[in-house]
Amino acid sequence: MAAGPAEPLTTRGVVVRAPGSAARVEELLIDPPGPGEVRVRVLATGVCHTDLHTRQGNFGTEFPYLLGHEATGVVESIGEGVARPTIGETVMLSWRAPCGACRFCAAGSPHRCARPTTAQPRMRTSDGLTLSRVLGLGTFATHTVVAAGQAIPVPASARPLAPEATCLIGCAVATGVGAALYAGAVGPSSTVAVFGCGAVGISVIQGARLAHAAQILAVDLVPRKLEWARSLGATAAIDARTGDPVARIKELTGGAGVTHSFEAVGLPQTVAQALASCDVGATCVVIGVPAPRAELAFSLSRFFFRRQTLRATSYGDCLPSRDFPLLARLYAAGELRLDELVSARIGLNDVEAAFDAMERGEVLRSVILP
Repeated sequence: MAAGPAEPLTTRGVVVRAPGSAARVEELLIDPPGPGEVRVRVLATGVCHTDLHTRQGNFGTEFPYLLGHEATGVVESIGEGVARPTIGETVMLSWRAPCGACRFCAAGSPHRCARPTTAQPRMRTSDGLTLSRVLGLGTFATHTVVAAGQAIPVPASARPLAPEATCLIGCAVATGVGAALYAGAVGPSSTVAVFGCGAVGISVIQGARLAHAAQILAVDLVPRKLEWARSLGATAAIDARTGDPVARIKELTGGAGVTHSFEAVGLPQTVAQALASCDVGATCVVIGVPAPRAELAFSLSRFFFRRQTLRATSYGDCLPSRDFPLLARLYAAGELRLDELVSARIGLNDVEAAFDAMERGEVLRSVILP
């Protein structure tokens, strides 16, 4: 079945033409979806650090880019061979849709898929330049075209839900909650430290709360973020401006350190602190995306004799087709608090101001309502 216009759609989106240049709203042309693809009208899309990294030239080199990768929308047209989602369905967009055939998918680890499915380039500028899309999505626009597997329907049992909340499931929430439940395997006896309390870090905190962790310690430099962390599940807040956070974590855990630490910043110094805060046999999970040349130095002897685990996670090791509906149901049931993550509702023209607010630590998430 196929539906939708045969001619390109004229729309608007936020484009970065070159590394370090400003993000500007431009008129775009979108071709109809091809086989296995769907066109989505964007209802809400979150402003993430990855979009800022892309604008700065630290996350991809194939300019110009259409920014955005965290969204909820409505399917408006479908390409040949698409059975699901259907036209009119509300969907959450995922930047990882496992191919089902690579060595990782074949081995039962689709969260490590080497060839995730994306749509062909269907979007271009008014002067004819083909647009790259952040993480294969490009959601800072009124419409986008994605692979059908990237569009996960909001479960019928959880409708209607606020799109500005469910859009966050597409990146920050799935990454953070997944890191706690899957990458870190937090459990009821766990003690947890989270370094960096933005939207991802606070989603880790919520994941640890869902896992009934015994202690959840939030670490940040911004007092307001620590207040948010406390309100959303942290049992204690540690202001890293006022002293050594590792020493404070040891003090709060009776000198032992935590069983699980999570780094949601992407800086070598905070990774080192997260690892240093760990108990014997503990796990340190790195979530924050580091700069291309970032390097980490630590005591290999201490690491060895304390039998610790240091690992990185992408997307929290989640599987969107399984976990997005689960997270939506948890939100609908009031067990996962997403409304509180939305600090500002903005338009397409406000992206640069949203980046500034994010860098100043004034928001958890600004959400664009195109």
